[in-house]
Amino acid sequence: MIEFNQVSLQRGIKPLLEKADLRIHDGQKLALIGANGAGKSSLFALLLGELVVDNGDLYYPSGWRVAHMAQEVEASQRSAVDYVIDGDKTYREIEHGINTTTCDNELAEWHGKMDLHAGYNIKVQAEQLLHGLGFKQSDMAKPVSGFSGGWRIRLNLAQALMTPSDLLLLDEPTNHLDLDATVWLEQWLNKYQGTLVFISHDRDFIDGVADHIVHLNQCTLTSYPGNYSAYERIRAERLSQQQVMHEKQQVRIAEIEQFVTRFKAKASKAKQAQSRVKELERMELIAPAHVDSPFKFNFACHDKVSTPLLSLEEADIGYPAKPGGEAVAILQNQHVSLVPGHRIGLLGANGAGKSTLIKTLCEELPQLSGKRHEGEHLKIGYYAQHQLESLDIKASPMLMIQRLSPQVTEQEARSFLGGFDFRGEKALEICEPFSGGEKARLALALVAWRKPNLLIMDEPTNHLDIEMREALTMALQTFAGAIVIVSHDRHLLKATVDEYWLVEDGKVAVFDGDLHDYHKHVQAKQAGSNSVSGTGQLASNPNSADNVNNIASANKSAGMGAQDRKEQKRLDAERRARLAPLRKELTKLETHMEKLQKLLEESENQLADTTLYEAARKADLQKVLQQQGDSKSELEDVEMQWMELSEEMEAAE
Repeated sequence: MIEFNQVSLQRGIKPLLEKADLRIHDGQKLALIGANGAGKSSLFALLLGELVVDNGDLYYPSGWRVAHMAQEVEASQRSAVDYVIDGDKTYREIEHGINTTTCDNELAEWHGKMDLHAGYNIKVQAEQLLHGLGFKQSDMAKPVSGFSGGWRIRLNLAQALMTPSDLLLLDEPTNHLDLDATVWLEQWLNKYQGTLVFISHDRDFIDGVADHIVHLNQCTLTSYPGNYSAYERIRAERLSQQQVMHEKQQVRIAEIEQFVTRFKAKASKAKQAQSRVKELERMELIAPAHVDSPFKFNFACHDKVSTPLLSLEEADIGYPAKPGGEAVAILQNQHVSLVPGHRIGLLGANGAGKSTLIKTLCEELPQLSGKRHEGEHLKIGYYAQHQLESLDIKASPMLMIQRLSPQVTEQEARSFLGGFDFRGEKALEICEPFSGGEKARLALALVAWRKPNLLIMDEPTNHLDIEMREALTMALQTFAGAIVIVSHDRHLLKATVDEYWLVEDGKVAVFDGDLHDYHKHVQAKQAGSNSVSGTGQLASNPNSADNVNNIASANKSAGMGAQDRKEQKRLDAERRARLAPLRKELTKLETHMEKLQKLLEESENQLADTTLYEAARKADLQKVLQQQGDSKSELEDVEMQWMELSEEMEAAE
């Protein structure tokens, strides 16, 4: 057990902890949360022995093996797989003993130690970790110096997971991961046997891993049982008891209720509808936990829109030829149309082409072939991580706003920047010393100020703390334009998009399902690959939901007597008979929705034809718009019937 007893810690003139108490029990999985700058990383430094307490006592079990994820890695010629294996220092010690000893008896002892350590399988283990984190087989022998900064951080994470440990410390482990790798890491950590303390601003990741939350706030450590959702409920109850918070809560809840009501009737996919409505309704419960957030902003939409906003026809998307080389097409012969109201999340494995598609939509990359049609009033707001690097570090937030709008008054600019927590003198400071989180907020502010009608965002939550992520989610919900997002933050996706597009196998296609369905899709692809062998390929997941359910069903049946099994069969038959009419009706509704969806897609494809907007085709345009409106209205009615029937069936089951 780790115990903080009246611990005080100060960095410079800033107190981080004041008489703080905390107990971390063996085997706990604890998420450390708090605003940027509150002192979370300094608490990690205490646990690593890099800092000492100013007052109080910190008890730490002697002999505990500690692994942690380094935030930087120097370039070296060491291969990726060897760099990861270096995390297991015991293995390297045994390996050195085998390679250097000249005595047969000592050599036999070293080989015995290698057997006990399961060291002969260590390369496969390292390659499994790398595969899970998104590395390809061809990356295994690649030198560390050949990877970009984000991929080197992944190597550090893999090395930390490779290190045998009793205590594992991870600081923002998902920051440089895509969605697939984030889900894989969540599963890996759930199987970890030691004590885990991690810092994360990804609420769905915290929900999936943590069994305790520690909130670092105002120099104190407050422990909450359960995951992040449980923390929000408990904190909301405490805050709701404070009368001073009451009016703020009611305003926030009213905003959420309005959004929930609007989107109950507009969930665009049958399979997504039920989970989306539950996600939105749950927001009312968590609203009071965030009423004291310093962030309050929105994305205003450009006054005028066009239909379509943007379309690509027969487009090859990729990277143009370098001198002496050939162009590389990642996606081929693609048709993409974005219209007002689209709220799209892009799914797909790392390297499938999500960011390449986004860069092409924003014209950061030229199309290799095909046509591009832009609506007359198209105004793109593009956010990507490299924009932090393009900020003028010698300019203040105020000056950057004034450059975009020279006529803006100082009060207007200050009011706007205050919503992003650039208040008082902070709005006038140059941004060179700003933290990564502050620069990310400033980059988002500059996008919002431009009033786009098409928002395109590539991993917008990186570097943002939980409060800012929640504010961003709220702002995206109320944005009236179209949205295309790539993000590993599942909460953001579930709460802001209506439709998913899957980028896979060189094409972009509508994904018929939600994030749970996508996770099953990824598992099915892994299950179709070869088992782990000397090449380091990933095996199928023995702990998948389907396998677990099958095993549970078999165990249940095996434990019954003959009479019990007979009674169980009778009850199952009755239940099937009771559910049969509901299933039949659900199937009819789903078939109807598919037909309506096809009609909608046909309308949108027709609307993507720029010749439709010529004066001579005014009647055709009106006909297509009428068909689109009728299809949307009918689809909304059928989806509501589907959701109500699904709830009835869920209750019957």
